[in-house]
Amino acid sequence: MANFPFQRLQSDLAELIKKTPAGQRLPSEPDLAKQLGVSRATLREAMRSFETQGLIRRRQGSGTFVVGKVQALDSGLEVLESLETIAKRMGLEVSISDLNIESIVADEELSALLGVPQDAKLTRVRRVIRAESRPVAYLVDILPEEILHIKDLPADFHGSVLDCLLERGDLLTSSRANISAIGASADVAKPLEIQRGDVLLHFHAQLFNAENKVVDYSFSYFIPGYFHFHVVRRVGNG
Repeated sequence: MANFPFQRLQSDLAELIKKTPAGQRLPSEPDLAKQLGVSRATLREAMRSFETQGLIRRRQGSGTFVVGKVQALDSGLEVLESLETIAKRMGLEVSISDLNIESIVADEELSALLGVPQDAKLTRVRRVIRAESRPVAYLVDILPEEILHIKDLPADFHGSVLDCLLERGDLLTSSRANISAIGASADVAKPLEIQRGDVLLHFHAQLFNAENKVVDYSFSYFIPGYFHFHVVRRVGNG
């Protein structure tokens, strides 16, 4: 296997990353491509797998840095839980940054997703979740203002809209989520401190209450190397 050029390139990169102390910058792409005898496009493709493992982080205008491995947040998808709840159960510490809470109005798309009239007032909550100070996820929740007003969020809001709703006693019953792998857009890449086009795990979901009404539409972006999501499935009997 190591005789194949791409596998050999990945092996060489893995050795370089292993030898480089956490926090130190790797050589620039042109220098590294020349050193390894490959094109910059081939180098960039090979480096993506190390990014998804959380071993390196590319920062626009600054270069590529080796990062110390953090313990991945591990959770099954059968039960909806906040990242804060998962982290607490695992004994990990997470924090938020780039918190933005604002009032918006429903356009045609949000009207359909939330089951509200167009131009209805909504509350949008955007934030970055950090593990050991590193950005690992970007979360956006959009709710009808009658469900969650800006003033309803506590002063010590820690990042989970779900936990806020549960703690005040809202009867929530289910969530429907679609999951895909996407390339990071510029507006998501910037707060996550990654490159545009880097692969992210993308969830967009609707949260339902006991009356089967949508109370929250959310979309979330996860850097793959920091999360292990899994599903336990029942075997069909034909």
